[in-house]
Amino acid sequence: MNKVLWQPDRTRIEHSQLHRFMQQASEHSGLKLDSYDRLYRWSVAQPEAFWSLLWDFTGVMASERGERVLLDGERMPGARWFPDARLNYAENLLRFRDERPALVFRNEAGRRDSLSYAGLYRRVAQVAAGLRRAGVEPGDRVAGFVPNVINTAVAMLAAASLGAVWTACSPDFGLQGIIDRFGQTEPKVLFTTDGYLYNGKSFNSLERLTQVLPHLPTLGQLVVMPYLDASPDLSPVPGAVLLDDFIDAAATEVEFTRVAFDNPLCILYSSGTTGVPKCIVHGVGGTLLQHLKEHQLHTDLKSGDTLFYYTTCGWMMWNWMLSGLATGATLVLYDGSPFAPTAEVLWDIVAQEGVTAFGTSAKYIAAQEKAGIRPRQSHRLDALRTLLSTGSTLTHESFEYVYQEIKRDLCLSSISGGTDILSCFALGCPILPVSAGELQCRGLGMAVDIWDNGQPVASGKGELVCTRPFPAMPIGFWNDSNGRKYKEAYFETFDNVWAHGDYAELTPSGGMVIHGRSDAVLNPGGVRIGTAEIYRQVEKVEAVQEAVAIGQPWQGDVRVVLFVVLKPGYRLDKPLEQTIRHTIRSNTTPRHVPARIIQVADIPRTRTGKLVELAIRNTVEGQPVKNLEALANPEALALFRDLPQLNC
Repeated sequence: MNKVLWQPDRTRIEHSQLHRFMQQASEHSGLKLDSYDRLYRWSVAQPEAFWSLLWDFTGVMASERGERVLLDGERMPGARWFPDARLNYAENLLRFRDERPALVFRNEAGRRDSLSYAGLYRRVAQVAAGLRRAGVEPGDRVAGFVPNVINTAVAMLAAASLGAVWTACSPDFGLQGIIDRFGQTEPKVLFTTDGYLYNGKSFNSLERLTQVLPHLPTLGQLVVMPYLDASPDLSPVPGAVLLDDFIDAAATEVEFTRVAFDNPLCILYSSGTTGVPKCIVHGVGGTLLQHLKEHQLHTDLKSGDTLFYYTTCGWMMWNWMLSGLATGATLVLYDGSPFAPTAEVLWDIVAQEGVTAFGTSAKYIAAQEKAGIRPRQSHRLDALRTLLSTGSTLTHESFEYVYQEIKRDLCLSSISGGTDILSCFALGCPILPVSAGELQCRGLGMAVDIWDNGQPVASGKGELVCTRPFPAMPIGFWNDSNGRKYKEAYFETFDNVWAHGDYAELTPSGGMVIHGRSDAVLNPGGVRIGTAEIYRQVEKVEAVQEAVAIGQPWQGDVRVVLFVVLKPGYRLDKPLEQTIRHTIRSNTTPRHVPARIIQVADIPRTRTGKLVELAIRNTVEGQPVKNLEALANPEALALFRDLPQLNC
């Protein structure tokens, strides 16, 4: 049993939206659903009743809902949710029209802008009118090569208001990365800024787009949103127009196009580390309903709260955060490095903006701990109630750090899902305790289980699966007319069961532990080991900045090879190797102890900070890495080629 670090008091529990939902669910079902476990089991056993009640509880706006909730409910893929509904995603996010702040923008240079809910509605009306004048119709793609600024949110909502499909990638992507994404999805209109900021430097976006545009034959209009320069030079991109010249400044009302529940809303891209990125299409209703559930019930986000998630527009958490507008929260957007101009810049914003829910990556929390940052002593965090962490596994030590050095009275919600579902399988819960190293619970309505050899396991580790349909399942992949690639991605392992690709276990308390990606699981001597189990121990060693482990085929078996990046002033000598091995062996098993430990200067990772064990393994084995554009630092892979330590 993992150590309990936080327990909500009775007042917090009784004032939570989840508590109120439990009461309504009990009345609706005639059952005593007075615990999260009972509510969860009911939500999975009675999906039509659960999702129907959730629709009413969250106040989904629609011109038509219909009586039918689920058709072909035993098929994955193939189940259809609310088949008679007609709704618009943007209409639900723009339901508030008052002067409360909807969006607050901050950047690393100290800039601050804000836009009220009323102002946001007017801006969306103007941009939507411009898109309609440009010939954008339902189903057309509208793309963003954009930083996380207010105008990006406006452009997305304007596209959604027309029933168009939004797709975006971060402006730090290289040429091929942009072409691999937008070349597949063929946008009609592309929004960009003149540049973006990162770590004290400004970068020009227009110069790169001059090389991209010839690969986008369907593009009818490039719209430049001034950011670094109030009057940017458009000469590098002939035919481009400034945002003010594109919009209809006289428009005051948004004409919402209501579409079917499963109409496409947005296209997100897989990381692409094993080939050209998959274009994952997410639907209007499933995305909205799932996000409302995760915001209101699992995060206890309310109207008047302030939500700040450190993210780029190319990461799914940007879309997840944007849906917070439907709850009436203020969203804080940030452009820049999380460590510029100081390592505490994000905590400055949390304190200054009165953030109630702050989201970031596990890697960021670990880096703050390594840097000795103590926000509890340096910042007023009175408003902060919830800290969200995702992107990779949050270690036990990071859990401890949060409660020791950030805030003691805090719901630390480690969450896990992904781009594939634009949401989560496992989440936080405002009425449950937080235990070190655990995600608090499985998401309501998500029939999540752990399987080994095709069967559920009562205890122990295995494949994370979902055994019943859920509304946020992707509609499909773009340009995959027969659905073959979609089925191969999630249903090839188990028929009619979603295999997510995580190696995990359920805990006796109902929580979950993620041990790493299934395809990165190590297998020395036939024993399956999650890489996160090793990382947790290595991070305890003071000299180690970061580490990555792979399995190397060796003499008819597999051996564990650990690569470490050390802090300045340290080198990998025999005593340090012994310390690392002893730390791992003392807290795990002899199978976890690496056969080789090798010092490297850097470790490759995706643009969202995830380690790429497979790319490293392919490099070590002399196999090609298919898509270097997916990596934030592809040059680091060269450090893993032809290492003599791997041949003995």
